[in-house]
Amino acid sequence: MSLFAIITILVVITASFAYLNTRFLKLPETIGMMMISIIFSLLLILTGLFLPDVSSFAKTFVSNINFSKVLLEIMLSFLLFAGALHTDGSLLKANRRSITVFAIAGVLLSALLVGGILFFVFQLLHTPFDFLYCLLFGALVAPTDPIAVLGILTKAGAPKDVEIKIVGESLFNDGIGVVLFLSLLEVIAIGTENISLWEIAVLLLKEIGGGLLFGWVLGKAGYSMMKKIDHYQTEILITLAMVMGGYLVAQLLHVSGPLAMVVAGLFTGSRSKEHAMSDNTELYIDKFWELIDVLMNAILFVLIGLELLTLKFNLSYLIAGLIAVVVTLVARYISLLIPATLFKRYIKTSTKTVWLMTWGGLRGGLSIAMALSLPDSLPKTQFVFMIYVIVLVSIIVQGLTIGKLVKKLF
Repeated sequence: MSLFAIITILVVITASFAYLNTRFLKLPETIGMMMISIIFSLLLILTGLFLPDVSSFAKTFVSNINFSKVLLEIMLSFLLFAGALHTDGSLLKANRRSITVFAIAGVLLSALLVGGILFFVFQLLHTPFDFLYCLLFGALVAPTDPIAVLGILTKAGAPKDVEIKIVGESLFNDGIGVVLFLSLLEVIAIGTENISLWEIAVLLLKEIGGGLLFGWVLGKAGYSMMKKIDHYQTEILITLAMVMGGYLVAQLLHVSGPLAMVVAGLFTGSRSKEHAMSDNTELYIDKFWELIDVLMNAILFVLIGLELLTLKFNLSYLIAGLIAVVVTLVARYISLLIPATLFKRYIKTSTKTVWLMTWGGLRGGLSIAMALSLPDSLPKTQFVFMIYVIVLVSIIVQGLTIGKLVKKLF
């Protein structure tokens, strides 16, 4: 099947599901799109009992889409840039200390806690895994999805400072989570005996620090170009070039592309809007990236639902996945509570906010994409199934109840 045919089918399916959700279900967009696509996938599986050719075609179609490559190498850059572009820069600046602490310490602590707890859980279940593998799983579920929860929090009337903490942390922890995941993969491939802690620290610093610096350079370059002209079509093209060209160069430089996109998006959404764009240009850029954001997210959550077709059901994997759901939530709470307690003089985060950030830390397509990118030499099949269970529970259960929690807490 040609690339054009695959894209066409995906867009048609996405548009159809979006209509059904908007017309009938009226659920938050991300939740509605994924639920419809899961139901659609289940119907296709049932149809396969009577019409095997239909089910076979659907499974072949989904398996032809390299979900991991599509998200990590194409969609992620657009999603992070668009999310950062539309984030309130002044609120982000006011909460920069808490966002920095939670994005860095929170991700590292969460990965360590999930990995450590699951290491002992797998021992008790008599299916032991190497500690590094468990730590790798922790890195898979550490990043939270800023897009999945943003619309829900806004509708629920969450306080703006709490909302910006969750969204800001999620934007940055995506990049840090990817860096941690790739670093652990490299350590596993090389072997712990062939690499020192110092070398790992340097690798992390280069990826994270280099990504942040390159994102600033990218944002500054776009700002300088846009300040000299007033032509919204050209300025939209400049932002596109920043995202596509910038992500490619980041990969060549071996620095974090996701972090670079976040910084470039924040720079464009604050300084460039204030000093380099006319009101007309700002309007068109906002609308353009809003459309890109909606389209990419809609397709992403449809793909998450359709991935159900490629999974092979395994009861032990399901049980492990459900246990991992609880472990992930506990680890998320502890990884937020510890920094909030240690740095309470500087970040001023209440217990209510920690609870909301815990339940509002939804997992999404990034965790699935990273799991699907694992080499077959690792326990890929089990990890993918467990991650899928975590993402489903996260988006559907947590996503549908976060609004009630906001009203109860605030």
